[in-house]
Amino acid sequence: METTKILIGYSIYLPVALFLTYYVSKTLFKNGKIFMLDIFKGREDIAEATNKLFETGFYLLNIGFALMILQLNIYENTYQELVERLSYKIGGFSIYLGIMLFFNLYFFFRGKRKAKEAQQEERLVFKA
Repeated sequence: METTKILIGYSIYLPVALFLTYYVSKTLFKNGKIFMLDIFKGREDIAEATNKLFETGFYLLNIGFALMILQLNIYENTYQELVERLSYKIGGFSIYLGIMLFFNLYFFFRGKRKAKEAQQEERLVFKA
């Protein structure tokens, strides 16, 4: 009976974790393309390639982490414990995804700031 509950847990956890990863990734990198275009001064080919590389890395890190924490231990063999364990796993993974989202946003804003600083330096050089 415990094996059946663990398999039910896996069949719930994996699709939820994969969907959350997909949703956050698509949202982040669809909107991140604007930052990349700004950072790379409108050079769409480099901005698109860099954004795609960030997206690939995001998938690898998050799906890898989701699989790494996959283990479900059910001691009392009840559906209540299964739901509680799943909520803990999915909640923890959601928090992790949120941290990764803000980590990526930090890099987008940092890149934008660096691009703006470089642009200002170029203007000063041309004025001199």
